[in-house]
Amino acid sequence: MAVAMAMNSVSLNWVPPSFTKKANYVTNSTELSPPSAFSSQNSLTYTKETISNEENNCKRRLLLLGVGAITANLLPANSLLAEEIPQNYRAFVDIPDGYSYYYPSDWREFDFRGHDSAFKDRFLQLQNVRVRFIPTDKQDIHELGPIEEVVYNLVNHVYAAPNQMVNILDMQERTSDGKNYYTFEYELTSPNYASASFATIAIGNGRHYTLVVGALERRWRRLRNKLKVVADSFKVLDI
Repeated sequence: MAVAMAMNSVSLNWVPPSFTKKANYVTNSTELSPPSAFSSQNSLTYTKETISNEENNCKRRLLLLGVGAITANLLPANSLLAEEIPQNYRAFVDIPDGYSYYYPSDWREFDFRGHDSAFKDRFLQLQNVRVRFIPTDKQDIHELGPIEEVVYNLVNHVYAAPNQMVNILDMQERTSDGKNYYTFEYELTSPNYASASFATIAIGNGRHYTLVVGALERRWRRLRNKLKVVADSFKVLDI
C-alpha cells in the first residue's frame, strides 16, 4: 500500500545505496532534508511498502524525517507525532502495519526471524528490541484476562524455553489514545546465561502486537531505565 503524504515544507532527494549503508538505513531509502537546527539524534524513521519489482525482496522503505519538518497533515493523527522524541532516541513508525515505538539512536536495524521490525546495539546482539504481531479476533487486551494471569501464561509458556527459569519482576497497565497496554518486566535464566526484558502487548487492527526489549541480566541494572523508555513508547496506530 503506497502512502501519500503532503510535503510542502520539505524536499525529497534520492540517497544512493553507498550513503544509506553509512547512515544505517536500509537499501533504497530516501532522506528528507531537515532544517539546519535539527539534531541527528532526534529523528523519525518512517516506513512504506515497496511498489516496484526491484524491491520485492525489501519489506519496506525507510524515510528519515526531520522533526521540525513534520506537520499534522503528514501522517494520521497520533499523539506520538505531537511529542518531542526523547534525547538519544529515534522513533520507528510503521503506518501500514499500525504501530510505533522509540529505540536508542545508536542501535541498528537487523533481521530477527519471525518479527516485523527489530533494532539492536551495534556491538551487543542480545541487547535489542523487536516487534511481531499475529491475527486475533479479540478487540482489546482486557479480553485476554487479568494482567497477572496473562503475564504469567505468556512468560512461562510462550517466552521461556523449557530449560529456563522464570522470574517476573513487575507488571503495569496503561491506556493511551483509547487503547490498553500491558507492560511487564521479567528475567529468564538458562544454564549458560541470563537475560532480562520488558515486554509490551496490545491489541488493535485485528492483531495481537508484542514488543520485547532486553539485554543480558548482568547489564540490566545499567540499562533498565533506558530500555523502559522503549517499552513504554510502544503504540498501536489505527489502520
